[in-house]
Amino acid sequence: METPVTKKKKTKKIKREEMEKQRTDESVDEDEAAATSAERKKKKKNRKEGGEANGEEAKCDGVQTLSIAVAGSIIDNAQSPELATRLAGQIARAATIFRINEVIVFDDKTKTNTSNISIWDAVEKNESGALFMARILNYLDIPQYLRRTLVPRHNDLRHAGLLPPLDAPHHARKHEWVPYREGVTLDKKSTAGGGTFVDVGLHKAVCIQQPFEPGLRVTVAMGSKRSLDDDCLRQAVDRSEPSKNMGLYWGYNVRYASNISCVFKECPYQGGYDYSIGTSERGDKISSGDLEIPKFRARMLHKFSVVT
Repeated sequence: METPVTKKKKTKKIKREEMEKQRTDESVDEDEAAATSAERKKKKKNRKEGGEANGEEAKCDGVQTLSIAVAGSIIDNAQSPELATRLAGQIARAATIFRINEVIVFDDKTKTNTSNISIWDAVEKNESGALFMARILNYLDIPQYLRRTLVPRHNDLRHAGLLPPLDAPHHARKHEWVPYREGVTLDKKSTAGGGTFVDVGLHKAVCIQQPFEPGLRVTVAMGSKRSLDDDCLRQAVDRSEPSKNMGLYWGYNVRYASNISCVFKECPYQGGYDYSIGTSERGDKISSGDLEIPKFRARMLHKFSVVT
């Protein structure tokens, strides 16, 4: 029979062993955490060194581009045209928030191998959701004061008025004076310098130096002089200039692709996309710390989820 003193000694011994085991487990956890931290630092260093070695190509254009490719069949999930319009509007808003430069809508239901069609001119009896989404995305990217001129009447846009504006930097308001404005050329030439008048959403059209055909969308450098007189000539610039010079997000381009292969074959950037990431609900889970993204010139994110 054990005495109370013996039981007390055994209890102390058990507690001491448990404390030593706990210290050992904590030490192992600290070692694993230190190893994980060291591994992440090593990966970060390798990414930095790799970026310095491969970064010359990324700097050649001055501006990195980010594109997303979305399957048009996600529109087929919508239960009504109103919901389909709202879904496309959510994609447009997400593209604006994350500063996407190009949105490609690929058609995963058509059998054609060419994308050389206008999203506004194409008329099909059983049209897929890809063209519908492309039209809504294009409509929302265009500043509100240019839509009457640049966007034709189309049945797919009958609910587009329900969508809130994107309020992107290139959607300047009438009372704002900004370094750049989007405009549309008018059928009116300058008598003095031979330039072209452009409607940029102000109370008066501005004149640019270059001669253009009417009805073209252009980006105009407004300069510091706020005069709207005809003799104050502005300059039409490339649409990427606001991003290059001032870091402004200047909207996205919409491209229709007849299939996922055309997403890459018809890439508008010289040399194609130099880095691509594909996502799918059937893919492997990966944490942000394990994802290594090198420096890139034109990156592509594509979503493989489709409706069958």
